[in-house]
Amino acid sequence: KVTLSDSDWNGFDVYILFQIDVGMPVMHKNVTYNCRVAFLNRQILLIRPKQAMCDDGNYRETRWFTAWTKKREIEDFYLPRLIQAITHQAKVPFGDAVLALQDTVIGYEICEELWNPQSSHIDMSLDGVEIFVNGSGSYMELRKAYVSVELVKSATAKCGGIYLFSNLRGCDGERVYFNGCSSLCLNGKIVGRTAQYGVDEVEVAAANIDLEDVRSYRNAVRSRNTKAASSSSYPRVDVTGFALSKSGDVSLPLSPPIEWIYHSPEEEILLGPACWLWDYLRRSGQGGFLLPLSGGMDSSSTATLVYSMCNLVR
Repeated sequence: KVTLSDSDWNGFDVYILFQIDVGMPVMHKNVTYNCRVAFLNRQILLIRPKQAMCDDGNYRETRWFTAWTKKREIEDFYLPRLIQAITHQAKVPFGDAVLALQDTVIGYEICEELWNPQSSHIDMSLDGVEIFVNGSGSYMELRKAYVSVELVKSATAKCGGIYLFSNLRGCDGERVYFNGCSSLCLNGKIVGRTAQYGVDEVEVAAANIDLEDVRSYRNAVRSRNTKAASSSSYPRVDVTGFALSKSGDVSLPLSPPIEWIYHSPEEEILLGPACWLWDYLRRSGQGGFLLPLSGGMDSSSTATLVYSMCNLVR
């Protein structure tokens, strides 16, 4: 906890939160799962395995991972001794669960689970989950940004809630480009976002959101409440003493909805490959590209992409 001076934040108390989640492969009972692992102050809160694998386009996820099929079930995961020495935990929850904080409940969707026709955010919302967190690895395709943004908006418009969609950015050593395009959505409206294309290694989207907006939005839909009253419960991991909001009367301006301006197809063709070129160059540590020109369509198109890259990084 840090108290800033009046000249900085009008005397507000700022709480530095050490809660993160990362994606990693985890082997449980000799089966490898693609997981999100939630941490809080050097402690593992939950290992949440992915429930829907992606095997279309450039993805062949079932080649490496297995989907977790035990809905609303958790098991004990016994940590390796190397990790036990750091966290001082012998075992942690593993499975389909949510995090119960002092002021709200957080649930996880992982990448393909948002695209899946039986998305888990519907069932979680009926059980009172108010914040959905999605760590995604969605590569760039023409007009794909529209699809992902509309999926996030429709999820919270129908169910109510806050959706935090975070997407990978960079070439990641592959022939595809992950363009970021992360977003924060409240009750069907985008309130925060990152750029659709960019060369910054780190970009942060932030928004001020009132949790009461989620509760009033949901309570106004009477048919939704009938379904919620009869819904099955998720296992909840109690996060004692941790809250995302501060108690008391704190007046902060709420983030207004923003209009998402999409790039045209021509702009996407110009910007996507240019970002890939820069990220590949940065990761390889080379000094530049050799650009041979023959005067034909291929070389002139390549020169245009390199020019676009130079405009982005200058």
